[in-house]
Amino acid sequence: MDLQRPDSYQGGAGPGFDEHVLHKTILVGDSGVGKTSLLVQFDQGKFIPGSFSATVGIGFTNKVVTVDGMRVKLQIWDTAGQERFRSVTHAYYRDAQALLLLYDITNKASFDNIRAWLTEIHECAQRDVVIMLLGNKADVSSERVISSEDGETLAREYGVPFMETSAKTGMNVELAFLAIAKELKYRAGRQADEPSFQLRDYVESQKKRPSCCSFV
Repeated sequence: MDLQRPDSYQGGAGPGFDEHVLHKTILVGDSGVGKTSLLVQFDQGKFIPGSFSATVGIGFTNKVVTVDGMRVKLQIWDTAGQERFRSVTHAYYRDAQALLLLYDITNKASFDNIRAWLTEIHECAQRDVVIMLLGNKADVSSERVISSEDGETLAREYGVPFMETSAKTGMNVELAFLAIAKELKYRAGRQADEPSFQLRDYVESQKKRPSCCSFV
């Protein structure tokens, strides 16, 4: 992942866009679960097989998305999953508004390590950080070792939304990032007497739609 300058976001300012509002989202999970590929699919709309070596340290990109008629700027950080970079990753948790936590449905160890990742997140991140669990590589169903039910069960245990994604086909990739953006936009403009946005309910309702990857 090429390291980009903080002001190199896609899209210009327009109606309903505050260029000073920047939402920081971090991709975390074991090495090889597809964090970089997921980000490239969302950012560029393509999958480049075999093109990425393991991320070294931290890389990021910025992308402007439209949520409910408002333009929201996401700064998305792609972190290294290797243990030797873990202390570097910890430093970026502290000011993150959202974390997308990935495992590989064809790799049991990556799923088993989710509890350890969640422990680190709860120790290092803000108390109200938005967390979403993603079971990636859903296109490789013939090699699946973690069922979607296992993912759902773990997500319910920790009270976080869950979906399976495919960086290769784009399945639910846009939904994952834009659901996070919707939650962050809502939080930024929420009045004290307004009810909170139910991210888990929203994700479940969108997953059941025939065109689950579109976003209105």
